[in-house]
Amino acid sequence: MRLTRPMLAPAALAAVLALTGCGADGDGGADVPATATGSLEHLAAEAECTPNMQTDADTIRQALCGKGDEKYVLATFSTDRGQREWINTAKDYGGYYLVGRKWVAVGHEDVVADLRGRLGGNLEQGVQHGGGGGHSSAGHGEHAGHGG
Repeated sequence: MRLTRPMLAPAALAAVLALTGCGADGDGGADVPATATGSLEHLAAEAECTPNMQTDADTIRQALCGKGDEKYVLATFSTDRGQREWINTAKDYGGYYLVGRKWVAVGHEDVVADLRGRLGGNLEQGVQHGGGGGHSSAGHGEHAGHGG
């Protein structure tokens, strides 16, 4: 079965939501190297990750990296447009994104800020949602409606 982008986005987002939880106060102010490029395996090596492949399709390759609270999703894309479409869809679900050319890492704010010190890239944040339809703005309400 060939996987299409619309089919992959919900599966990827479920993994992202399970990993991102609520953000921590990562400073992200360390020296940032030039943005890394290359295959998923090359980027994983730069990030000191042994990738656990989740999706290996023509348009997207995606793996889980890290352990415990340090887990994140690392994905590479065949085109810049495909990457931007995926990010734009994923951002509706919240989370923190480290974005390079044809790749993205998604995880807790402090995790992607730390990865930026190894991979470079730009930090982006998804939409912050209030919890459960109320007007909860206390603490970490942006993921309160997403059980894991």
